[in-house]
Amino acid sequence: MKKWVYVILVLLFCAFVLKACVHKDNPASYPPQIRPKSDIERVEYPPQAKTVSINGVDFLQSQAPVGSFGGELRTSTIGEGPKTFNPFNSKDNISSIMSGVMYDGLLSTDPETGEPIPKLAKSLEVKGNDYIVHLRRGVKWSDGKEITADDVVFTWKDIIFAGFGNTSTRDSLIIDGKLPSVTKIDKYTVKFTTVQPFAPFVRMLSTEIAPKHVFEPAVKKGKDYFYTFLSTNTDPKDFVTSGAFRLKEYVPAQRVVFERNPNYYIINKNNEKLPYLDRLIYFIVGDLNNEVLKFEGGEIDVIGLQGANVARFKEREAHSDYRIYNLGPNTGTMFLTMNLNDRKNKDGKYYVNPMKQKWFQDVNFRLACDYAMDRKNMVLNIANGLGEPLYTAESLNSIFLNRKLEPYQRDLEKAKEYLRKSGFYWDKKGHLLDRQGNHVEFDLFTNAGNTEREAIGVMVKQDLEDLGMKVNFKPVEFNTLVNRLLNTLDWDMAIMGLTGSPLEPNGGKNVWMSDGTLHMFNQRQEEDRESRRYDWEKQIDEAYVKGALATNFEERKRYYDEYQRIAYEQKPFIYIYSPIIITAIRTKFKNVFPSALAGITYNLEEIYIDNDKDNNTKNRKK
Repeated sequence: MKKWVYVILVLLFCAFVLKACVHKDNPASYPPQIRPKSDIERVEYPPQAKTVSINGVDFLQSQAPVGSFGGELRTSTIGEGPKTFNPFNSKDNISSIMSGVMYDGLLSTDPETGEPIPKLAKSLEVKGNDYIVHLRRGVKWSDGKEITADDVVFTWKDIIFAGFGNTSTRDSLIIDGKLPSVTKIDKYTVKFTTVQPFAPFVRMLSTEIAPKHVFEPAVKKGKDYFYTFLSTNTDPKDFVTSGAFRLKEYVPAQRVVFERNPNYYIINKNNEKLPYLDRLIYFIVGDLNNEVLKFEGGEIDVIGLQGANVARFKEREAHSDYRIYNLGPNTGTMFLTMNLNDRKNKDGKYYVNPMKQKWFQDVNFRLACDYAMDRKNMVLNIANGLGEPLYTAESLNSIFLNRKLEPYQRDLEKAKEYLRKSGFYWDKKGHLLDRQGNHVEFDLFTNAGNTEREAIGVMVKQDLEDLGMKVNFKPVEFNTLVNRLLNTLDWDMAIMGLTGSPLEPNGGKNVWMSDGTLHMFNQRQEEDRESRRYDWEKQIDEAYVKGALATNFEERKRYYDEYQRIAYEQKPFIYIYSPIIITAIRTKFKNVFPSALAGITYNLEEIYIDNDKDNNTKNRKK
């Protein structure tokens, strides 16, 4: 999520695209049962940022309190680190976070209201199907070259629309088989035109913009080369960025170091260029336990706390150098999924064992697994009660949540009833067999190092073994798991999570559309994108397309309710629970404005270190 506001955008946007939807995007107008109870209700956000023109440059001026320059913020990430620094190749959250530090989009999202707001754009006009972007004049890339309409048109036309890298953004914009058009009006003006009114389009303008003079040579070399462009092996000196920071150093499996971008276009109220911090460091830690140890040892400054650690940290908070924030329900989802793919690879072999295919493709088998899940026990024992069971495809704080889909208790007898319907039975030892007499045995994967998911995996294994299944639980490195899910298709079941937005379901189009790049439960390779899809997949496709084309909130919600209903009944994803987001950050950091929508460090350029507080802390530790 990004930040800052320009009033004219909100007025123009309200006038057309969101109409009845904008007021519903405001957390203040959430129905009481949706609005999260959390510390953010007491946060006083700074006034909206404003454009200030100085010597022909349209700076975005922060209205947050003026701070002091210098110092660093140290945070962390689980696993082996990013797979790429190219924002257009990213398929995982870690890589997206890293590239998001370096590249800004035309728009962002207000952390308080959820409204789209300008970033690289100075303003936006919406006229029918036309979206006219007025860029900031005089703002520069980190190498000193000006950011212009040529960069915007190149990014959208030659990278995104041309299908380079991860095609999720492009795929989410296709309407009746057609993409929007993008045209340069002048050096600082770009016009996008959609085939029909398309409610999600404005939010998609937050996609990062690429420097044409850097990316164009890579595009000319073709898609295969582009996949390797700006990889983790790239010399930091080769990066040209628009964000608050630029890459300084990457040490594989250890750390990613960013340094401040001296050409950043956001300034403070004294007209001094931000960010305040000199450095931003991501330490790559092996697992969540190691992350906790590093925070307790003072090696990192920010940490997301799992339920089991919250009570201990809260007890120490009053006498510590950190503060804990409750940000409310997680905006993403966590789930168990099965490989429904019945396709063959180029060698004529099935990606999935045909015997297992029949189990996973059987909705009764999936329902049985669903009813075997003891979600409440997981919330109590893994999240320490800081969460809620989840049964739906939209997160609990989504304004599009289908509340007609009722939760239910674990019911092993009902689970066994579903299995019997499909001919499964049990031998004398209680082992589950299919109608051909095959023992039901499969592998269950999740990403190693994420102790929460590993704990969930242990409990899911036990829950399914209560039905007589044999489950081989195998935590693997995150990037390896992603490769299995999306490329080799060599997996049976997996516990995964997806980020999401409580304001716009269309961001999940690449997951739910049957040809989506993250349609992991029935993933298609490039050569078989038109292959068989299930009837219920077609129904979800239709609901998603109609939901994006509807122009008022009530109509959109009706279609998104429908896709949730189908997912609820068919169980391609078996949702587990939604944890509460609990984050701790050192009290020496100021201009921290926690947000349920954006997290705690979304405004990195405004965050600064209180030097007096920092010195007092150091003295106390001596």
